[in-house]
Amino acid sequence: MKQFDIPIYYKSPIISKIKENRKSSDLLKKDFSPTILDFGPVRFFIARHFGFCYGVENAIEIAYKTIESRQGGTGKRIFLLSEMIHNPGVNSDLINRGVKFLMDTTGNQLIDWDELHSDDIVIIPAFGTTVEIQNKLNEIGIDPYKYNTTCPFVEKVWNRANQLGKQDYTIVIHGKHFHEETRATFSHSRITAPSIIVRDIEETKILASAILGEKSEEELYSFFKGKFSEGFNPKEDLKRIGVVNQTTMLAKETQMIADYLKSAMIKKYGKENIKYHFADTRDTLCYATNDNQDAAYELLKTNADFAVVAGGYNSSNTSHIVELCKEKFTTYFISSSEKILSEKLISHFDLHLHSEIVTENYIPKKYPVDIVLTSGASCPDSIVEQVIQKLLSFFDDTKNINSVLEEALNRQ
Repeated sequence: MKQFDIPIYYKSPIISKIKENRKSSDLLKKDFSPTILDFGPVRFFIARHFGFCYGVENAIEIAYKTIESRQGGTGKRIFLLSEMIHNPGVNSDLINRGVKFLMDTTGNQLIDWDELHSDDIVIIPAFGTTVEIQNKLNEIGIDPYKYNTTCPFVEKVWNRANQLGKQDYTIVIHGKHFHEETRATFSHSRITAPSIIVRDIEETKILASAILGEKSEEELYSFFKGKFSEGFNPKEDLKRIGVVNQTTMLAKETQMIADYLKSAMIKKYGKENIKYHFADTRDTLCYATNDNQDAAYELLKTNADFAVVAGGYNSSNTSHIVELCKEKFTTYFISSSEKILSEKLISHFDLHLHSEIVTENYIPKKYPVDIVLTSGASCPDSIVEQVIQKLLSFFDDTKNINSVLEEALNRQ
């Protein structure tokens, strides 16, 4: 796989050694067991897969090389369409380097299009963008593809949706309708096919009811308002369907949605006709999302005292890892080591309250303390190392980190 040139301050010598060792000892990626760093009074169970994925590293490399080219004498203004990835540290660093954001993550305009000139640079984020925005940039005279960091796996979903549309399938998108990637996928898919967005299995059940004639067209239109393409006709457009996904969603949930809709089509049209009415789209699932989630499932087999998940609070893939960890552990979702306020206090994001809360006495008084640790696909490895170092500082008589690392690597 291609090696990307990303800033050194996003890397970690400790995490790099762990990842390199795991990669060389498990070329086929069949071992999802965690790496154990045993410091004596505290042990860390580190996920087999976590941190920057291919698409994120690709986006970071393009963005920073673009900044370097300006510093080298081009003098052009650099804009990002919106957050390049959902990580506050990375986006803050880009802003500090003079990059300006045109929109926020929900699509609200921060800088008016009229303020742009044809010689400006506009970087397309890893989530991709809509056809409408691509056309707008072209009108201004800015090539939307010159600095395009759209993840190849997102583009793979778009291509599959396009193929299905040309075969007269309707596209069912599993995603969050307000998320940049889903907005982009919906924009591309509706060019060639009727398209509709479902958030979860509950919304899928509503769609299945419409397929089976148990829900009226009016009920479907009302429930999915703003989530279906113009001219969507349930009677005609739900005869043949295929499911694609926002690549950061839970892979297991995407499969559940596909299976549920397939069952509805079998019930209506018969098993013997299912290949005509339902397309197999398992090839649209992102490998990095799958690997990170499978590694999180493996963490659930441990008997850790609590879990720490690092990443941006608006990161979809990270929030799903948090959900998985919460199935077994008290889980603290933090954006950086700075959220670990002290040995007794930790500030963390609550997915249900959508805000940070502070928890007291999060470290149990026992020996040893076992901590599960992982991060999202947009979280730098350096943050994970900082979390380890911060938590280690609260324990006495810990083993030397180099000897612990050597022991861990020899066990793998």
